[in-house]
Amino acid sequence: MSILKSSKLAFLAMGMAISAYSYAQTATNPAPHVIPALRAWKGASGQFRLKKQVNIAIQPGAKAALMPYIQTFLNDLSIALPGHRFVIKDSHPANGDIYFSLKADSSIKKEGYILKIGDRIDIEALEPKGAFWATRTLLQLLEQDPRHENIAKGEARDYPQFAVRGFVLDVGRKFFSLKFLRDYVKLMSYYKLNDFQIHLNDNGFKQFFNNDWDKTYSAFRLENETYPNLTAKDGSYSKKEFIELQQLATAYGVKIIPEIDVPAHSLSFVKAVPEIGSKKYGMDHLDINNPKTKEVINNVFKEYLSGPNPVFIGDEVHIGTDEYAKAEAEKFREFTDDYIKYVESFGKKVRLWGALTHAKGNTRVKVKDVTMNVWYNGYADPKEMIDLGYDVISTPDGWLYIVPKAGYYYDYLNLKKIYNEWTPNIIGNQTFEENHPKIKGGSFAVWNDHVGNGITEKDVHDRAFPAVQVLAQKMWDGTAAKSLLSYDEFAKQSKRLGEGPGLNMRGQIIGKDSLVLHYSFDNKKTTDISADKRKGTISHLVQFNKAKGRKSAYFKDGEAYIQTPLTGIGYNYTVSFWINPEEANADDAVLFSSADATVKLKQQQTGKLGFSRENYHYNFNYSVPANTWTHLVITGNNKGTSLYVNGKLQERLEGAMQEFPNTKDKIAKVQTLFFPLEYIGAPKNSFKGQLDEVKVFNKILSDEAIKNLK
Repeated sequence: MSILKSSKLAFLAMGMAISAYSYAQTATNPAPHVIPALRAWKGASGQFRLKKQVNIAIQPGAKAALMPYIQTFLNDLSIALPGHRFVIKDSHPANGDIYFSLKADSSIKKEGYILKIGDRIDIEALEPKGAFWATRTLLQLLEQDPRHENIAKGEARDYPQFAVRGFVLDVGRKFFSLKFLRDYVKLMSYYKLNDFQIHLNDNGFKQFFNNDWDKTYSAFRLENETYPNLTAKDGSYSKKEFIELQQLATAYGVKIIPEIDVPAHSLSFVKAVPEIGSKKYGMDHLDINNPKTKEVINNVFKEYLSGPNPVFIGDEVHIGTDEYAKAEAEKFREFTDDYIKYVESFGKKVRLWGALTHAKGNTRVKVKDVTMNVWYNGYADPKEMIDLGYDVISTPDGWLYIVPKAGYYYDYLNLKKIYNEWTPNIIGNQTFEENHPKIKGGSFAVWNDHVGNGITEKDVHDRAFPAVQVLAQKMWDGTAAKSLLSYDEFAKQSKRLGEGPGLNMRGQIIGKDSLVLHYSFDNKKTTDISADKRKGTISHLVQFNKAKGRKSAYFKDGEAYIQTPLTGIGYNYTVSFWINPEEANADDAVLFSSADATVKLKQQQTGKLGFSRENYHYNFNYSVPANTWTHLVITGNNKGTSLYVNGKLQERLEGAMQEFPNTKDKIAKVQTLFFPLEYIGAPKNSFKGQLDEVKVFNKILSDEAIKNLK
């Protein structure tokens, strides 16, 4: 068995390659590469090396303010550097220590910090969050050192250009697990993004559901006790879970902005209380002329905002208010004003989507202390909104909207163009001064418009992660970014950084070569290995096979399985194996499995090889023959999944479209697979038969190379 050794420090969980990255010992150290780039760097010579025990010293009087962030830092260090100990001490700092202090230094701007790396590490900031951002810089520096313990000496001064550096995620039309949201908090924090807007409700397009509102998909993702039928049945968050998510975000310097979108995008409310739907404009519109509508929506907001311990714990809440019927402009403006004031009555500040240019009218809408996501200039002209007095967050659809596989906006953002040309002061076709006081920052967004198109969390992350890196740079450094590195150099350097301690959502596996996992069951070293969490040892599964003249793994009871050191591998990959299944295998018999996906010998009732993930079920047009050895190879990338049988391409699941009655519109049928590797077989419903020569490569092999696999 050849695998990526688990003794490598946990930074490898970020999917980073061990690079030749190092600093000269005697020359002045150049500015290190981190994302976002440091504002200023004064290099020294030599390196600081972390000891096996690292002492954390804190300025007297600042401990209470700094400790929440320092604890988060220590938790991350313990994951990233499992061989080290970290101790908080009360004495003065000494060589080898990391020392935190808060100082009233006018040269340190808001969220800024000074990082001095000498015989000890000194972190100085005006406020605790600035000190925390310095720890993200330290973690990135450690990630890029081959030993994860050396940092170039020098002094950095760093601060953000924009206060809001954000990401908007539509969980209404596609459910994202709580784990995904928690991981994204940590990922965003790693790149100093600090604003996570969670779009909690939305619905699909009626034409894809037989033009029937009753059948059209809708979801509201939070537990609701006032209207229990409001909460989505196919995925939701309890109040406790959502509170804990916000608490985690606070510990990571990230603000969660919960969004309840009304009065459009509101089919989930109408399904819970049908009488509040608009018969004139469609049931995804609330009837804003019906007094019952305000009663219901008031109750929904109140449930999350009222009491001594509200569910929405932060100081800002987003009320949606976009894309309502233009004919109701005055009533819409009244509705918007009412909900700004209603949410403010609970002590919260309000955010909303820009719609007031679209909904022109005489009805006044509150401006003071209200922040607007300006997304499309036809709905809210940025200059007009700024002149009215709104603070704005630049969220331009033509630059920053990802709508996976929809055929409009972006499937993947044009990152080179963004890096070279965009900063938050550019909104649509309008450009403002970079230091304009009303432009608070920017956010990019993922909208899952096409419900049921097969896009998974892994697919969304494949699109969002490179955008995180580029937009973290642009929203921290603004126009200064492109003067630091060319885009091509930035993209090259960015590959050295992963997702943060313990995260590997992309499933990037690095080995000495492209073969990152290999089970050869005729190898005595393999059969003698005892695993902690498998049914018996591998040796219990291995038997001599006369047909092959060698040993192979025999899954004989339908529950036998092998737990591997990996949970899965992401795009791009090749998985090769020999299989000899028994005749009597049940439907859904499992070949490979993890929490993310299963690969099945018999997909549901088809009898054909297939895979399932996130309640999508696909199969190849191929049945694996029983009682004979067959060589199978599965390859996968961000476009689809391919099957090779005995060295020849059998089928490529890629580029399919779904058609619908009564409409010419189509949506994609995405058939990607983040290949599951946690188990060969499964704890339940494992296939019956034999496997041999399981090989996993972290690249897609050529057709010729696949022919030559054995």
